[in-house]
Amino acid sequence: MSAGQFTYYEIESQPEVWDLTIKKVLKEKEELKKKILPLKNDPFVVIGCGSTHYLAMHTASLLRLHGISAIHAPSSDLVYFPLNQYPKGFNLIPISRSGTTTETVWAIDRYKNEYEGGAIINITCEEATPMTQTTGINLIASDAVERSIAQTRSFSSMVLLSQVLAGLLCDKESVIENQCKLPDILNQLIERYKPLSETLGRDLSIERMFYLGDGPLYGVACEAMLKAKEMSCSWVETYHALEFRHGPMSLVTDKTLVVGLITDSVCEPELMVLREMKRLGARTLAIMESAKGIDLTGIDEVIELNSGINETDRTALYLPLMQWLAFYRSLEKGLDPDNPVNLSKVVYLN
Repeated sequence: MSAGQFTYYEIESQPEVWDLTIKKVLKEKEELKKKILPLKNDPFVVIGCGSTHYLAMHTASLLRLHGISAIHAPSSDLVYFPLNQYPKGFNLIPISRSGTTTETVWAIDRYKNEYEGGAIINITCEEATPMTQTTGINLIASDAVERSIAQTRSFSSMVLLSQVLAGLLCDKESVIENQCKLPDILNQLIERYKPLSETLGRDLSIERMFYLGDGPLYGVACEAMLKAKEMSCSWVETYHALEFRHGPMSLVTDKTLVVGLITDSVCEPELMVLREMKRLGARTLAIMESAKGIDLTGIDEVIELNSGINETDRTALYLPLMQWLAFYRSLEKGLDPDNPVNLSKVVYLN
């Protein structure tokens, strides 16, 4: 068995898995809409652990951009701290790949016991679990189940489900239609840019990496950071783009890679930060919708998504190429991406 064979397949299979995930949820769309749309004026708290905590960040930000009141929290906060810190009458969106994560299951139980009448919308990849067997609405990416420890296709597929949830809550069919377009676009991106991800991943002269993202892409940037840490035991951090200039940039050297997940709405300030880091000696990579008509001075590498999809709906597209970078860095360091150091697939508390 070669190192990383399962992770390789799981990253590579994302276009197919995304397509299956969207097709399955479309079959249930009208029934889901009947249950979810009436909740559109309620506040939401989105929770998760590890990768899914970052997905909770992404989802809460996404919902806010659609006019839905939402905040995120680690599942443990709902277990150990008073529920009155959250908006009155809030509904709960727990996210867990396995559906068995201890803190998330405990948080659901506490919510049900102490918060009578609230709705629960589960986002997960497993069907028969303590999480999905609660009284709640289930959005399940069952085709995204993984053998590897590090989340790749499971995370990105649950991003699609969070997008579907946003579309249903806001009654915006276009959001869901845009998710249907992503698998074909991702196939093209992998074919074009996977070699660049491998080149950067295998370059061990890079000793530090920073991922910068804003809005929903901050949670995506955090997940990219976590993948690089898990798979390759590397020194990686995440910041909001402009916040990076307030202290953290003191760590930038000529052995640093700074990756910017560039939005359309804040494009120029985000690129300005990358240019400044280039002047400090860093290598820079911008992942953006299009570089057409943009001054790319100081940007070493550019990945253009060319999706034709608005920035709010295309967030899943940023993930796979950063997963490839982490994967190849792991191999270059002699590690096994399938079995990250000190980690297990599901984290339990006794």
